[in-house]
Amino acid sequence: MGRALIAGGAFALEMQIPFSDPSADGPVIEEACRAALAGGFCAGDAFTLLKMLRNESDIPIFVMSYASLVVRPGVKNFVQQAQRAGASGLIIPDLVPGMDEGLYQTAADEGCPAVPVLVPWITPERLNAVLAEPIEWVYAALRSGITGSHTEIGTEQIDFLNRLKAARSDKDGLRIMAGFGIHSSEQVRAVCAHADAAIVGSALVRVIAAAGAGGASKAAKMLLRELLD
Repeated sequence: MGRALIAGGAFALEMQIPFSDPSADGPVIEEACRAALAGGFCAGDAFTLLKMLRNESDIPIFVMSYASLVVRPGVKNFVQQAQRAGASGLIIPDLVPGMDEGLYQTAADEGCPAVPVLVPWITPERLNAVLAEPIEWVYAALRSGITGSHTEIGTEQIDFLNRLKAARSDKDGLRIMAGFGIHSSEQVRAVCAHADAAIVGSALVRVIAAAGAGGASKAAKMLLRELLD
């Protein structure tokens, strides 16, 4: 599937390690996690897959997971495994800056920076504190709740992205990825007018599941090309 997304023109990939209680994810990704875990998939398999993709492409690949899978083997150990496998960064939404068990500094030291997840109602003080961390990207969650539900790209979302753009003048090189509920080319265009990348997750998982194993790669590539149209 990673190969299909690369061939379809993806700017970067987000690889989620299946987890039994994915608190930030909606029903589509939850079901995908359950199916993967039922099939015996584990964190080590994710790193093996990541190494394979890294050997074939230099596309940025962000590993997404949850605190339990990071803390249990040890933060440094997890970060080093991800970095050696070829991860470009880590998205761990429940290890937030300031309460991250050392993730942000360790990830920066190991050359695999963590990516904080920010929400539209973040206060200026909290935003400044997050931007003081050793980060290269921020993930703008365009609404509250879980992934997968439709998101209107309206004034609130655009104002939020513009706040982040204004704030990054004090953080040279900071880049913005934005998502939660993105599933159309119109949404992608609206987001990318104010951010560096639009994140599409549940919509891709949905078409992959509907297509089945035999047609999944083709379906994913077709959707990606529609989104980029």
